[in-house]
Amino acid sequence: MSNTIDPKIIDLIQNDSEDSLSQHLGIKFTKITKDCVEATMPVDQRTIQRFGILHGGASVALAETVASVAGWLNIDFERQAVVGLEINANHLRSVRSGLVTAIATPIKIGKLIHVWNIEIRTEQNELNCISRCTLAVIDRIK
Repeated sequence: MSNTIDPKIIDLIQNDSEDSLSQHLGIKFTKITKDCVEATMPVDQRTIQRFGILHGGASVALAETVASVAGWLNIDFERQAVVGLEINANHLRSVRSGLVTAIATPIKIGKLIHVWNIEIRTEQNELNCISRCTLAVIDRIK
């Protein structure tokens, strides 16, 4: 499998979030490669909890979003799909405003299992959350 990504695939990823959780949370992709997927998410009324800080569930949704896209880029997506098996997250710092950036990098890309490390950082590059997401590679149902 080539390391280059067809620009049409990048456009599809960028524009495929209409009427989705990603769109609702304001997630925007900023880097898309097979070994690093990066996206931002605003800390605003859509993503905060009642005490005015970034909701941990929003961070986990961001983490799984970048991991899933990264996993998808490393399979034969005409025959296969990736689905989440497990995700964990350690929330290390509260964030009240601005943007957070998630960066997914591979720990293991296997034929049946992928494990991705995701760091979520503030605009000041402070580590807000660290997450690990395990994906299963499955055959697509025809």
